[in-house]
Amino acid sequence: MAQTCYDAFDYDPFSRNCGSCRFLRRDFFHNLGMSHLGYHVSRYLYATSNINLPNFFKKSRWPQVWSKNANWIGYVAVADDDTTASLGRRDITIAWRGTVTRLEWIADLMDFLRPISSDQIPCPDPSVKVESGFLDLYTDKEEDCRFCKYSAREQILTEIRRLTHLYPNDELSITFTGHSLGSALATLSAYDVVETGLNIMDDGRVVPVCVFSYSGPRVGNGGFKERLEGLGVKVLRVVNVHDTVPKVPGILFNEHLPKVVQKMAEGLPWSYSHVGIELPLDHKNSPFLKDTADLSCFHNLEAHLHLLDGYHGRGHRFVLASGRDPALVNKASDFLKDHYLVPPYWRQVENKGMVINHDGRWMQPERPKHDDLPHESHIHHYLSQLGLTSST
Repeated sequence: MAQTCYDAFDYDPFSRNCGSCRFLRRDFFHNLGMSHLGYHVSRYLYATSNINLPNFFKKSRWPQVWSKNANWIGYVAVADDDTTASLGRRDITIAWRGTVTRLEWIADLMDFLRPISSDQIPCPDPSVKVESGFLDLYTDKEEDCRFCKYSAREQILTEIRRLTHLYPNDELSITFTGHSLGSALATLSAYDVVETGLNIMDDGRVVPVCVFSYSGPRVGNGGFKERLEGLGVKVLRVVNVHDTVPKVPGILFNEHLPKVVQKMAEGLPWSYSHVGIELPLDHKNSPFLKDTADLSCFHNLEAHLHLLDGYHGRGHRFVLASGRDPALVNKASDFLKDHYLVPPYWRQVENKGMVINHDGRWMQPERPKHDDLPHESHIHHYLSQLGLTSST
């Protein structure tokens, strides 16, 4: 589900819909060949930033575009009845897209901690801090834009509130997932949901909240780690040990330091700590992957999914278990050994999205308008219930 966020995103600057999702919400999993997944998308998520710098977004070169302020950044999905019966609970999943735009690289590199309560997230401890850029992406909005009139935070909190009220008698779970930047936002939003108390049902039942993180950077300081884990959020961090992204920020001051030194460095704006449990993988254990110095290969999400498929515990032989096709590794990289005859970077939209019209001319087709909006009526309703306003 984290990978679908990349597969569905329109990266093409020659598309008038660049920066959006390529599919309508109701057809999302079907168009990705994942109808069997047993989930349906209940809401798309959009984000923006008010940082006053040019070239924030992956944006179209066309003058008339779907939005000048927003990028699609993920979705909320809900398990259907059959999947619910299989799992023993109705799962709500929030999937965050990872870093692909200039805006998000800026956010990644804004290596400065600030109190999480500074953006209205109700943390009682001002020493709990997270990376500034992640917090901006999560809480910023553009009130003149119909897609990001509400922040990503407001979109998620209100949708979770709506869904928990929609299924009041079901056993529920809330799962967050993401890769790279998406992993950081998944961790931050999972913390927010529990800190805000949205995982507590009206009858007092506590809904379990977990995060499946892939190639994620550190999100906050030691105080954030302690608070998040103390609130009961479970985090599994899947990492390739050769990937550099999970090593930042906090290269010098992090959880690997002796406890005494960590305590002394706690007040510094560059002292970070990973959260949860780490599952370390090593791409050198896979007989399918080539020896390369390309750092982007080490960070590639499909490569991580391939490594998970072959992992059977420390010291055990690498054997693919689920039948996941190794060719998927080369969808957006050049990581498979050449003798598998899988071309690198092979995944692309057929004819770059161009079609022949009734006059025999090649053109970009009109894309159906997003069926995701308007959601404003119920967002405003649930924001009021949560004690939030459109200005928070």
